Amino acid sequence: MILPLDIILIVFTVICAIAAIQIKDLLSAVIILGAFSFFMCLLYAQMGAVDVAFTEACVGAGVGTVFFIAAVNKTKRRAKD
Repeated sequence: MILPLDIILIVFTVICAIAAIQIKDLLSAVIILGAFSFFMCLLYAQMGAVDVAFTEACVGAGVGTVFFIAAVNKTKRRAKD
């Protein structure tokens, strides 16, 4: 394991998690959650769990993000922020 790479990935993961919680726009939150899943995928691959990383990339960053974006696009806003 490469320690500086691990620290950078963990920092980016924490930043994405905090940003996804704090942001008001749903579409932006979904995109940030996709980035969170991608960074988790990179962390799993760095730890040597390649099968878990592949599953996270397919389900978390791929299919999950697409489904969330489709769901957000189907919703209507009541008020303009």
